[in-house]
Amino acid sequence: MNHLFKALNDPTRRKILELLKSKDMNAGEIAAAFDISKPSISHHLDILKRADLITSRKKGQFIFFSLNTTILEDLIRWVIELKT
Repeated sequence: MNHLFKALNDPTRRKILELLKSKDMNAGEIAAAFDISKPSISHHLDILKRADLITSRKKGQFIFFSLNTTILEDLIRWVIELKT
């Protein structure tokens, strides 16, 4: 779960998750929403993938990223269990 909290701790990664909430996107589309380098975006995507917050699939020459809501549901369940 440490990977998950590390991934959520960064505002750029949280914005990437917000972008993916509406639709699957490739790295170029994600990078276009930021004023940082493409290698930096790739690094953020890698951290999100390692935390299982996003998944990727190759489609033609592009890799598309999707929000993994299952891990978010697990996190919410864990937080609720802490409260009870």
